[in-house]
Amino acid sequence: MNFRQRRFRYGLLLGAAFFVGVASGPTVGILGRALAQDQSHAEATQFLKVFGDVFERVRSEYVDPVSDKEILENAINGMLTGLDPHSSYMNAKAFKDMQVQTKGEFGGLGLEVTEDKGLIKVVSPIDDTPAFRAGIKAGDIITALDGKTVLGLSLNDAVDHMRGSPNSRIVLTIKREGTDAPLEIGVVREIIKIQVVKSRMEADNIGYVRLSQFTEKADAGIRDAVKGLKAQAGGPLHGLILDLRNDPGGLLDQAIAVSSSFIEQGEIVSTRARHADDSQRWDARGTDILGGAPLVVLINGGSASASEIVAGALQDHRRAVLLGTRSFGKGSVQTVIPLPGGGAMRLTTARYYTPSGRSIQATGIVPDVKVDEARTDAASFGLEREADYNHILSNTGGTPAAALPPRTDLPPIAKQIPDKPPEGFPKFDAAKPDETDFQLQQAVALAQAMIRQKSASVR
Repeated sequence: MNFRQRRFRYGLLLGAAFFVGVASGPTVGILGRALAQDQSHAEATQFLKVFGDVFERVRSEYVDPVSDKEILENAINGMLTGLDPHSSYMNAKAFKDMQVQTKGEFGGLGLEVTEDKGLIKVVSPIDDTPAFRAGIKAGDIITALDGKTVLGLSLNDAVDHMRGSPNSRIVLTIKREGTDAPLEIGVVREIIKIQVVKSRMEADNIGYVRLSQFTEKADAGIRDAVKGLKAQAGGPLHGLILDLRNDPGGLLDQAIAVSSSFIEQGEIVSTRARHADDSQRWDARGTDILGGAPLVVLINGGSASASEIVAGALQDHRRAVLLGTRSFGKGSVQTVIPLPGGGAMRLTTARYYTPSGRSIQATGIVPDVKVDEARTDAASFGLEREADYNHILSNTGGTPAAALPPRTDLPPIAKQIPDKPPEGFPKFDAAKPDETDFQLQQAVALAQAMIRQKSASVR
């Protein structure tokens, strides 16, 4: 049912209720609602007149000439961004760019960004892109582009400015946690071809697979990676580490498919919308590509949206043990609705819930084994998680996380794993993950213990 049909249907129902109320006698509640509707209609009419006055004043008196199209696009974007942090308007170019990006190839720097009180916040750099190699980090606040402040720019305008011809250079001014002075980082643009899946073999035939983004290639990439690791091992994997750290999410259908690659049956995720007939549930539709081998999932504050769907489903089904830090907490679904003229709006239309009924909106997924990536916490600056945004959606309608039964399937080592690196632990180096990635080291140790526990249970 499309939006127009749905509005028409509910309009008929409300009209019928009002008519029956008048005919049958108990009219106070019905008339009260009718008066409220009339008052709301009058207020809307008044504000539309105000909008017309502002529009005319801007087009005639603003210091520089501005096109009607620009004024109206700004008005539409303001209408949507005022609702929540994830609803927005995309003009034709931005919509086309988004479609290209979800296919896994686009031009630019390789950054996932969001708006933060008029500035631009990095959600995550994409692996092996110019931004990643330049050292831009999740949580960085972009305050200027080529020396010009981003204040006053919409998120779409800022993204447009960061994109450009391959081999052209842009300078980003960055405010970073733990630094007193702004950083100026030069980045050379490239055609970004996202390698969403990376894999390698760890000790004891434990596979490692990193998923950097839920594009159209996510599930197929994971399946291919596991197949390649099995070939390298010469048989089934003893265990797998799935790395979803700093994965900002992406396509819902890919989150469902990835979850189904490890869960044989049962619910993956459900969504609850404003209208009950728009709510949906998705169940597993595949076989476990690991054949039941132990699975450890790495998450952190940069794991958002689709990453949290997968992590929540695997945790609720007790299919995986989650290790790391609490995830971002984006528990809402955005529907992209094409509009006349080639643009589209991204509108928040539902909340999603894990199989146990949890809404992780603004709360995040709490790992089963908490392990920080660094020994000391850097001074906090800017927004860190969904809960830090203004006018966020409330967390409603879900099962309290505290209602979940405690896990009894964890190996004893889970209580012995340190929650921080030891003194003198080396700084993380992407080129030397096994030596410098403390969370990964603990994930390998946990997977080894799970393998021993599983082996002992079948003897």
